[in-house]
Amino acid sequence: MSTRTKLKLNADILDWPKVPVAQVYGRLTRVNGLLLEAVGCQLATGDRCHIECRDNHLVEAEVVGFHKDTLCLMPIEHASGLMPGARVMPIEGRYQIPTGLGLLGRVLDGLGQPLDDFGCIKHLPQVPLQFKTTNPLRRKPITEPLDVGIRAINALLPVGRGQRLGLFAGSGVGKSVLLGMMTRFTEADIVVVGLIGERGREVREFIEEALGEEGRKRAVVIAAPADTTPLMRMRAMRLCHQVAAGYRDQGKQVLMLVDSLTRYAQAQREIALSLGEPPATKGYPPSAFALLPSLVEMAGNSQHPTGTLTAFYTVLTEGDDQQDPIADSARAILDGHIVLNRKLSEQGHFPAIDIGASVSRLASQVAAPETLKQAQWFRHLNSRYNEVKELLPLGGYQAGHDQEMDMAVNSYPQMAAFLRQETHTQADLSQSLSALAQLVAQMGFAFNEEAPK
Repeated sequence: MSTRTKLKLNADILDWPKVPVAQVYGRLTRVNGLLLEAVGCQLATGDRCHIECRDNHLVEAEVVGFHKDTLCLMPIEHASGLMPGARVMPIEGRYQIPTGLGLLGRVLDGLGQPLDDFGCIKHLPQVPLQFKTTNPLRRKPITEPLDVGIRAINALLPVGRGQRLGLFAGSGVGKSVLLGMMTRFTEADIVVVGLIGERGREVREFIEEALGEEGRKRAVVIAAPADTTPLMRMRAMRLCHQVAAGYRDQGKQVLMLVDSLTRYAQAQREIALSLGEPPATKGYPPSAFALLPSLVEMAGNSQHPTGTLTAFYTVLTEGDDQQDPIADSARAILDGHIVLNRKLSEQGHFPAIDIGASVSRLASQVAAPETLKQAQWFRHLNSRYNEVKELLPLGGYQAGHDQEMDMAVNSYPQMAAFLRQETHTQADLSQSLSALAQLVAQMGFAFNEEAPK
């Protein structure tokens, strides 16, 4: 046999696919609520496996912990037909998700599988689903303003490209409606929407009403409604960030809207409590608070010179309590917060933004000094009016004693009209700033002059 033939034969042998001698699998020993326990196979946390059910159906699960030789598993989808001693078969390889512009216009679940009727997702690059950390010294600074199409935000709470903000409100105050307005009006190349743990009917409504046909062409929607498993909700949140970060690193201007961050924390609470982690604040275990910073840090700008990722997270404040532990933790790690007020909503004031309680931490970096002074004067008069608004119906306020207070009371109808905006009406950045300048001029403000007392 010639040397050339031997080399070719050796190469063919090396290229021959490896056939496993035996299939290693474990056994299911216990089902405790959401938690499954198995023995007999060695898997690391984060690894996946298949569990064989009674009807030969396979349920995918993920390793979320272990105790001695016992693995703690969590099913990704609702499991039925589990039996004692059911086979647990490891899944080789890391979990891969599709990426690329081919995802635009699609609706996916937490596994990256399509929920729409446009067929399977094929011929797209696959990347591992994992968190990526960015050197903080290499992040591109936030200096460019972002036009979100909402007058109150553009003028009084300036947002920069790459900023991360929270929408704080109780249930039924208008968070989803405000997100829909931002989806239609914000200047962005790509919009990534995460509907995590919310009502299932809102998914279709958001796609048809908030996005529409034109908006859907530049959007990717990732949905894991409230009836999915906690692990599916967490995966959907990670997938949402991974997809958005991928577009950012391709040089795109990305807007990510997530509804909601609270449901993600609640999903982690369900998993952690099932594992026996002790509850800390209002039933939330420490791991729920530890995961939030690593998740939020995936958003924002990276070292890419042109790509940006601006993120808005809704945060549910139970009972309108702004000191809710998740809301308090989110305020500390986000770059600003927009608070929606239930009283304003009940008065028919939409969007129900509480200007006095809201703040954008990067306003000084993306807005002109004149705009900042005008916004400060507006907020000041709005605050003065709130001091006496409850006395007005009772006749407890007498005009003429405080010139500034009189100005605030007389100007409130114009301020309220400025803050209101119809759902399908867009107010771009230049229009918002011009309207603010005209309004504060009527309210006695003059740039570079001391405001009247």
